[in-house]
Amino acid sequence: MPIATVNPANGETLKTYDALGAEEIERRLAAAEAAFRTHRSTSFAERARLMHRAADLLEADQQDIGRVMTTEMGKPVKQARAEAAKCAKAMHWYADHAEELLADEEPAASDVKDSGASRVLVRYRPIGPVLAVMPWNFPLWQVVRFAAPALMAGNVGLLKHASNVPQTALYLEDLFRRAGFPEGCFQTLLIGSGAVEGVLRDPRVKAATLTGSEPAGRAVASVAGDEVKKTVLELGGSDPYVVMPSADVDRAALIAVTARVQNNGQSCIAAKRFIVHTDVFDAFTERFTAGMKALKIGDPLEEDTDIGPLSTEQGRTDLEELVDDAVENGATVLCGGERPDGFGNGWYYAPTVLADITPAMRIHLEETFGPVATLYRAADLEEAVAMANDTPFGLSSNVWTRDEAEVERFVRDLDAGGVFINGMTASHPAFPFGGEKRSGYGRELSGHGIREFCNITTVWHGA
Repeated sequence: MPIATVNPANGETLKTYDALGAEEIERRLAAAEAAFRTHRSTSFAERARLMHRAADLLEADQQDIGRVMTTEMGKPVKQARAEAAKCAKAMHWYADHAEELLADEEPAASDVKDSGASRVLVRYRPIGPVLAVMPWNFPLWQVVRFAAPALMAGNVGLLKHASNVPQTALYLEDLFRRAGFPEGCFQTLLIGSGAVEGVLRDPRVKAATLTGSEPAGRAVASVAGDEVKKTVLELGGSDPYVVMPSADVDRAALIAVTARVQNNGQSCIAAKRFIVHTDVFDAFTERFTAGMKALKIGDPLEEDTDIGPLSTEQGRTDLEELVDDAVENGATVLCGGERPDGFGNGWYYAPTVLADITPAMRIHLEETFGPVATLYRAADLEEAVAMANDTPFGLSSNVWTRDEAEVERFVRDLDAGGVFINGMTASHPAFPFGGEKRSGYGRELSGHGIREFCNITTVWHGA
């Protein structure tokens, strides 16, 4: 994929960029190493001052960077502005909380005495330059949720962003520079995927974090494993959205629409498989399908647009192939299932609801990255749990029930990194985020996230 901004609403190429050559990559790696030597020694107060400044600048830039994100990857501009605001919030949060999250810990006095020490403490130390390989779907948020804790911990960042969001990638580097972070603390590497291995194998790079596809995660983890370097991976998701008889079905159906089509349906944590108890299946399906049909498809730069284009032409083709395969194997199309008329060369796909899904269909196990929902009928709680877990992914989950015994059962048995009760999955800087199975490993956000790229050091003092 060329490094370029291509407007997905019309297919027009707006800007292209040359990939960095070997000499420039070397210069930037050297700058990262040099920056780490000084940044690691700065106080939390100084890092917080810079991070707050970066957040303030981002808040002031919301309108402009929102339009850039929309023209690069197609999300409705109102969602792009909200993404920028969310990033600023996370930056402020880490600026305020990093010092306490990374404070020295002291084991129990009895254990210290038993070890023969006069004092023992556990200290969290930064490890160095961390490579972040990031996707296009939330081009600010995916990066900031790594960058804010990493910089506050005393690490430095190297960003290899998706090739279709180069302007957003360069904006992020400029943002941290304008905030006053020293040169080399956060750098964008405009490189293709073929250059990632060389950067990751460089001894100056100490770890990597990747959000993206399962194949991309396997590739990065394989190289990092060969180099004995830590990775955090957030990969695909096929999150279940379970509705039980005791649920508020009207509200569950209303929230289900947003849960499925946020970011034009291109979200790892979007609800994708709607597993509904047979007692409320018809009522939910009627309301949910009506809500999907009512969404306005349009120019993502217009304020009243609900659904914009998919980010790439290939992404739409992949989605169409999944839907076509399902229909050929017996799925029922309740709405959508086609390209909407009137959008020229834009990469649009209509909000779609499919019923009568079976394991013979690819869509049963593969992730749908676009505004396509699949409906399943569950006879009871046991079948609902089994259906929810019948996926290679395990990122998050949504459960609608007022029965506390059912809540406990779902929390205990769902294979997912998150269980959201009577609401839709969302991320917040204070709560850990990540998955299991083929959705990856490790955690972002919260104290768990900031400690992922720290050297957890035992400091032992003799008696």
